Amino acid sequence: MSEPSDSAPAAELVAPGLWHWRARNANIGGSISSCQLYERAGEAVLVDPVPLDDEAWAGLPQPTAVVLTAKCHQRSAWRYRRQFVATVWGPAGTAPMDERPDNMYEEGDPLPAALRPVRTPGPEPVHFCLLAEDGVLFCSDLLANADRLEFVPLQYHDDPDETRRSVQGLLELEFSILCLDHGPPITDDPKAAISDLLQRTAG
Repeated sequence: MSEPSDSAPAAELVAPGLWHWRARNANIGGSISSCQLYERAGEAVLVDPVPLDDEAWAGLPQPTAVVLTAKCHQRSAWRYRRQFVATVWGPAGTAPMDERPDNMYEEGDPLPAALRPVRTPGPEPVHFCLLAEDGVLFCSDLLANADRLEFVPLQYHDDPDETRRSVQGLLELEFSILCLDHGPPITDDPKAAISDLLQRTAG
C-alpha cells in the first residue's frame, strides 16, 4: 500500500489559496513527505497528497481534484478520492497504479485550477512538475528541502543525469514559490536556491 501511515497534524498557509502539510513517511525510511492544496477559480487541487488529521480539514476548501506527478506519489490519493468525491489525474504512460485515475494527462495538457504539467524525467521516465499561472511551481521528486535545497538522493533516480537536466530546465519557468514533495516550500527566491544547488554539485 502506497499511503503513508502517519498523518500531519495541521496545514500551513503558504500564500493565499495555497496550503502545505508534511509528515514522516515510514515507506521511505521515516523521511519527510509533503503535499500541497491549491485553490483557484472555484477548484481545489490536492497535489501528491499525504494524510492530514481529519480535524485539520476544518476551514480548508474541499478538494475537487487530485493531481499525481508520478506513480511513486499515489500516497493518499485513493482515500481522498472517495472521501471528497474528487477526480484523480495521473500522468499518461506510467506503470499501472494501485487504482485507475479518472483522467490521464500529458505535457502541456490543461489540468484543474489551470495547472500546467511540465515533463521532468530523471527520477522516473514519466515524471512531472506542475506550474500554476500565479507563479507557484509544484516540484515532485527532483528536489528536497531540509536545511537547504538538495537533490532527492540520486541513487533512487532512474537517470540522475536526466534529473540534473530537468532541474536546470526549471530555471526557464516563471515562478516565485517552489513547493516540494519532500520538505517545506521555498518562498524566498527559489530560483537562486536552485542555481546554488547546481553550482554546489557541478562536476
